[in-house]
Amino acid sequence: MLVLNRKAGESIRIGDDIELKVVSVEGGQVKLGIDAPKHVEIHRQEVYAAIQSENTEAATFSENLLDLLKSSKND
Repeated sequence: MLVLNRKAGESIRIGDDIELKVVSVEGGQVKLGIDAPKHVEIHRQEVYAAIQSENTEAATFSENLLDLLKSSKND
């Protein structure tokens, strides 16, 4: 993991088209601004984890449903 120090108003670049800017630092909270192309998905970690969990559950459900349909055709 790359760790960088930045002050409010400073930014870093990720590739050619993503900029991460420190908007403000207040107490123990840092506000970040992200400038990226619309096709780049940006989520907070807890939201990303919830999406991944829901996708896994949906895939498992789909697999189970397909197995059930296949077994009912064989009966």
